[in-house]
Amino acid sequence: MPESAKTNRLGAYLKARRGLVSPEQAGIPAGGIRRVPGLRREEVAMLAGISADYYLRLERGRDTHPSPQVLDALARVLRLDETERGYLFELAAPPTRNRTRARRTPPERVPARLHHLLAAVDVPAFVEGRTFDVLAANELATALSPRLRPGQNRLRSLLLDPEEQAFQKDWATSAAGIIAAFREQAGAHTDDPRFVALVGELSLASGRFRELWARHDVRRLEGGTTTVLHPIVGELRLHRDKLPVDGLLLVLYYAEAGSDSADKLALLASLAGSNDRS
Repeated sequence: MPESAKTNRLGAYLKARRGLVSPEQAGIPAGGIRRVPGLRREEVAMLAGISADYYLRLERGRDTHPSPQVLDALARVLRLDETERGYLFELAAPPTRNRTRARRTPPERVPARLHHLLAAVDVPAFVEGRTFDVLAANELATALSPRLRPGQNRLRSLLLDPEEQAFQKDWATSAAGIIAAFREQAGAHTDDPRFVALVGELSLASGRFRELWARHDVRRLEGGTTTVLHPIVGELRLHRDKLPVDGLLLVLYYAEAGSDSADKLALLASLAGSNDRS
């Protein structure tokens, strides 16, 4: 179901994360029949040094702003990494006027200089918004993948488009990463209309989205290396860099110099140029 402004986000996050920590990981004997996966509420409370009643209040949304000391203890018990810990603190932060204003997000517009830059670079490049909408792209990006055209959404394409799923050599890892990054980018502001619409659409259309969304994973989708299977030039191993510009992200794909993938990118560029001249 789509998340709304009234959702108990902190409680949902705590519940999801404790379900992913085994008793063995927490140093608790796993003997006996356990009716829930992961840790019980009272076990989390004991390990964090808080009362079971107080922890129950947190999960049920009766207290949504615990102290930093309590949050640190919970992050330790739930084995949260730096990104997950930051997300926990953001969920528990009291609302402020600035955060309220931030929810009324303005339309995303690509400045002219970014359009000029896209046209100038000789690698696949595109600009994406906060919910992975493709806002602008150069010709080589659309030659690499038609799903990188302006108006497309990378999250929707990855989960619902069979061609995009075949394009990704490791689709399962790519899907898990982008869903976790989608939640991290939204932070506590999941009442953004665009965010709500995408969550609603994908919750209805994709079982994989529902499964991964329920885990409440958060991750920064940063640069790295990916392998894709292009229908014309074949397998490409590409580096990916993401550069923040004016609240947007400029994404560039490029191959190792002198590599087979670099030769295939050059071929793709020549084919795209031939199509433009025909």
